Amino acid sequence: MQFPDDDNGKMLAAMAQAGIDLTKALDVDFFLVFDDQRDAESALEELANSDLEGEVELNLNDELGKWEIIVCINMVPDYDTLVEQETLLNEFAAEFGGMTDGWGVMQHQDGDEEFMDDDHVHDEHCQH
Repeated sequence: MQFPDDDNGKMLAAMAQAGIDLTKALDVDFFLVFDDQRDAESALEELANSDLEGEVELNLNDELGKWEIIVCINMVPDYDTLVEQETLLNEFAAEFGGMTDGWGVMQHQDGDEEFMDDDHVHDEHCQH
């Protein structure tokens, strides 16, 4: 597979090289960062009341020293769709004094102990 030579393209190429099937929907986490807690909370409330199909979570990112909203959207990780979603979220975050800080996909790796004791039922939709 060929991808554009930018950060998004490089991430998709690395995912493909790692054996992740990019034709299937995955939970993609988009990161929005804010300096001010109140701005982040206002943005979170707006997202929660919007028609966004996904989950949102607010955390204090100790490493960055900023408030971070994680927007998890189940989608096929297509380059153009990722760029479009990231652009929309960046424009949204800017309205509250924030900005996007990339995206990622949590993927189970062999040897991950985090998934060793999970109790959920495994089915054809599992990513691990």
